[in-house]
Amino acid sequence: MTEPQFARYPSLDGTTVFITGGASGIGAGLVRAFADQGSKVGFVDMDEDAGAAIAAETGATFAQCDLRDIDGLRTAFAKLADAIGPAEVLINNAARDDRHDWAEVTPDYWDDRQNTNLRHMFFAIQAVAPAMIEAGKGSIVNMGSNSWWEAGGGFPGYATAKAAVHGLTRTMARELGRHRIRVNTVVPGWIMTERQKELWVTEEALAGQLDRQCLPDPIDPVYVVRMALFLASDDAAMCSANNYMVEAGSI
Repeated sequence: MTEPQFARYPSLDGTTVFITGGASGIGAGLVRAFADQGSKVGFVDMDEDAGAAIAAETGATFAQCDLRDIDGLRTAFAKLADAIGPAEVLINNAARDDRHDWAEVTPDYWDDRQNTNLRHMFFAIQAVAPAMIEAGKGSIVNMGSNSWWEAGGGFPGYATAKAAVHGLTRTMARELGRHRIRVNTVVPGWIMTERQKELWVTEEALAGQLDRQCLPDPIDPVYVVRMALFLASDDAAMCSANNYMVEAGSI
């Protein structure tokens, strides 16, 4: 496989970007990539040490918060806006695909899965949208998952939340579109982050995944990041209310 050659997006140079869950995995890749484009990057994460390390590496601005705490999210976003200006781009990335047995799920655990994987996305949009409306433009990218498209098992709370991201994107694209604010979903397949490799990637599981994909290679996080960059840029000015799949043609 040849080394990929990636695009630069002049419209992202100087653009203010807020990213949730930016301390590790795909989120850290997003922070690095937007910083490399010359964007003013602010990100939130609950992991204070990892967040500080990514901030030091990239020059991005970090605010620690637990996204299940909506008041904490609002406070963190206000700190980012004070530091680098209001968001022109929001990447709703944060999520956790913890495995769980449907027969053992309690109401409290179910609510926690929705709070971890879905609820904060809406309130993050609510927090940044007024400034985007005032500016008359903006791009919001919500991170979905193809797990529910594939009828994947092992995490019904996660899969349900990720299915709902599709509805959130569609309705908020309608609500905000008149202000030239675009809302889209990136839909990753099984992405080979360090977390996935440590917890769930086995030789057998990976072989099964590659057999379901049209393309024969494991998916590196960089390709999810590159799709988010495109959707944030002016190149995607007429893209809204849609899913953009990064799953190697998985079925």
